[in-house]
Amino acid sequence: MTDAHTAGRVSGLAAASARDLTTRAAAHPALFPARPFDATLFNAVALANAFGSPDATVAELRVANRLSLWIFAVDWLIDHRAEELAEVDAIVEECLDGTADSPLTAFLGEIRDEVADATGLFEAELARMLHAMRREFAWKARGELPTLEAYLDNAANFGSTFVNVAHWTRNGVQGVPGLLPASDEVQKVLRLLNDLATHHRDVSWGDLNALMLGPTPGEVRAHIETLTGNARKLIGDGPQADYLRRQIGYSSGFYGVADYWGCR
Repeated sequence: MTDAHTAGRVSGLAAASARDLTTRAAAHPALFPARPFDATLFNAVALANAFGSPDATVAELRVANRLSLWIFAVDWLIDHRAEELAEVDAIVEECLDGTADSPLTAFLGEIRDEVADATGLFEAELARMLHAMRREFAWKARGELPTLEAYLDNAANFGSTFVNVAHWTRNGVQGVPGLLPASDEVQKVLRLLNDLATHHRDVSWGDLNALMLGPTPGEVRAHIETLTGNARKLIGDGPQADYLRRQIGYSSGFYGVADYWGCR
């Protein structure tokens, strides 16, 4: 009964959160076209964040959900709509400048206002993620394949640490800077789990993927095991330990069955 109650609560959080994401997407239709931003993506994002924080309220999950969705929009614009590096530079500049009036910055502004970060960490992580996205685009534009090490060093483009920082800050978690090393190691694990699940799609879409850089699937899985061990040591028994461990566990299960994106 206890396990069933927890599963039911997580599902309820996800259902309410998915409705919020649907509403926000409808408010920004230019940013979230029906293809590829379908109901399944909204539900999958909401479920992932609900599972990560099963004791949270819908309000406490709102920033994590909305920012996750916003990151999907940025990723779509940079990886699948931009054709030149100058277009990516313009996206990065408008998001960091915060004054341009566009669908992208309007939704980001809503999220920024709710996070209400006075430390500058939200903006620093926003910049780190956007510059990592730009770096990957530049690699592809030059026809350059990075080493696996360089690719993982650029894992901020995945965005999970940025979401964590916003989520923790919005909900008053103390000592967020000290949580970043563990979050970044988890982010590398999630990057590789995603790559194993989406290699075929990434090939057809022209995205970079760890399996394009030389290692076999078995070698990537071995690397995931190593990174997971490193992450466990960094996570320790701190106040966010369960949250970070659940991210790894959830993603290892989810990516074994499905993906967030639907058809292009």
